[in-house]
Amino acid sequence: METDETGLFGGGIAIGVLLILLGVVAYVGTGFASVTALIPAFFGIAIVAIGWLGRATGRRRLPIYGYGLLALLGIAGSTRGLADAWTLATGGSVDSPIGAISQAAMVVLCFALLFLVGRALGDDR
Repeated sequence: METDETGLFGGGIAIGVLLILLGVVAYVGTGFASVTALIPAFFGIAIVAIGWLGRATGRRRLPIYGYGLLALLGIAGSTRGLADAWTLATGGSVDSPIGAISQAAMVVLCFALLFLVGRALGDDR
């Protein structure tokens, strides 16, 4: 059984929990009106599940690729919110400020997960 020297599983689980919290806060912030605000939470649940499976089995390769796939999908799906978040930051207005902030935060968290994946792949080589 391999150990988790790089913090891959712990870091992934932490990012997953943050995504779950982000999704729940965004959903509550929209007044329970937009189920799509829960998308970060769904990603977070999948990431936490992959982390727990990786810890339980002691395998690293499958969780690394699972994390990488979810991180890339999260970045691709949420990148559009970066422009809206920038508009908000510079004093402009957007249709859904909560959505813009949530998407920007999801991009940042998914990049952090992708960083963990890159570090783990580098350590394995």
